[in-house]
Amino acid sequence: MAEQINVFDNVLECIGNTPAVRLGRLAGELQSEVYAKLEFMNPGGSVKDRIARHIVRRAEERGEIVPGGTIVEATSGNTGLGLAMAAVLGGYDSTFVMPDKQSMEKVQALRAFGSRVVVTPTAVEPEDPRSYYSVSRKEVEDTPNSFYANQYHNPDNPETHYLETGPEIWRQLAGEIDVFVAGMGTGGTLSGVGKYLKEQNPEIKIVGVDPVGSIYYDLFKTGKMTEAYSYSVEGIGEDFLPSTMDLSVLDDVVRVTDRECYLMTRDLVRREGIFCGGSGGAAVAGAMKWLKQHDRPGQKVLILLPDTGRQYLGKIFNDDWMRENGYLDDVAGSGTVADLLNGGERSSVFTVEQDRAIREVAALMRDQGVSQVPVMDGDAVIGIVTEAAVLAHLLDHPGAAQEPVSKIVVNSYSVVDRATRIGVLADMFTRVKIALVMENGSLVDVVTKIDVIDYVSKGNR
Repeated sequence: MAEQINVFDNVLECIGNTPAVRLGRLAGELQSEVYAKLEFMNPGGSVKDRIARHIVRRAEERGEIVPGGTIVEATSGNTGLGLAMAAVLGGYDSTFVMPDKQSMEKVQALRAFGSRVVVTPTAVEPEDPRSYYSVSRKEVEDTPNSFYANQYHNPDNPETHYLETGPEIWRQLAGEIDVFVAGMGTGGTLSGVGKYLKEQNPEIKIVGVDPVGSIYYDLFKTGKMTEAYSYSVEGIGEDFLPSTMDLSVLDDVVRVTDRECYLMTRDLVRREGIFCGGSGGAAVAGAMKWLKQHDRPGQKVLILLPDTGRQYLGKIFNDDWMRENGYLDDVAGSGTVADLLNGGERSSVFTVEQDRAIREVAALMRDQGVSQVPVMDGDAVIGIVTEAAVLAHLLDHPGAAQEPVSKIVVNSYSVVDRATRIGVLADMFTRVKIALVMENGSLVDVVTKIDVIDYVSKGNR
């Protein structure tokens, strides 16, 4: 009797062993060999199938969930879909809490599995009782015999990729991999795969891709948590630090805009025939940015594409939606920070040490004619101090003029490099007060809103 091939007992056994495809058109001019790992070919359409299966298995082994129980999770959609599959096969109910920026296709897909879906507002702090993190915890408290998958703080998440995805990639490329690139969400993929690959070859570079508005880029570059703000791309970026993210595994972080993510997503399907979602476009856009600085002959790069484009037909692949949100328009300010800095004479960077008295700093700011200044601990930036913060503190605390300025630092800044586009910089200044230009972990310049206004008003674009 002939042996059956590629036949499984259930759909969960189909997870993994996804193909890698060379990007021959988008990366054709590079010296590096660039491959995309097609995680949307998992049965649930995303890389999250892997962690869903592993998290539920581990929970069953530990007795944390039994048949008839309810799986609860805060999800952008993909983890929920993987958990919904596992719930159906395990005899569990499921409830998923999603932020309202997620596509309707994701909500409908979860409901197709019989799951209950709770939609919460996106633009609230993680601690807000309306946030999808807070609401999911409340669901667990209110649901008897429930299990909280908790992908942001469950060590089974990165363990999945350490035990399964990392070894799979190593085998797939026969150990010939130099760079691994993935988007930064919960951190499970980067942390787990990165740890495994580094154990096989410490020279392999692990590169994370973060959307503008998320905290990871600034945190990686400065070691400080800055203010997060809203962005559109789904599935990557965070406004807090999950315990599943191990930044020590990373060698570099690249930042991308929503527009870059979406246009690359459309390019992937139209030039490579790869129908992935926005986080996949983000990963490829970030990888291409990184390779502009680090391309070399024979270098093998693998980019992980997390999910399918079928969930974004009403958004990324809808010309009307893209146009209404400005993603198909030409962007003003297409020069770079390097162009701005080279456009005129600039003095050395004005900073103050954290132990300087507030009175002294106020006098220095007056003499320098600046309204905000970076505060340093040696060579490290700990935040900025503003005129408004000085005034408010002195009014609220009479006699505090001799206190160290470190008491009133704020994190209303963003980190950029010389390659950052002026359009991106202008968008940042709608949310932060100052941009710190960093190179190799060191502060090399400061850009303010008036610098951008001056640059653009002179006809630069």
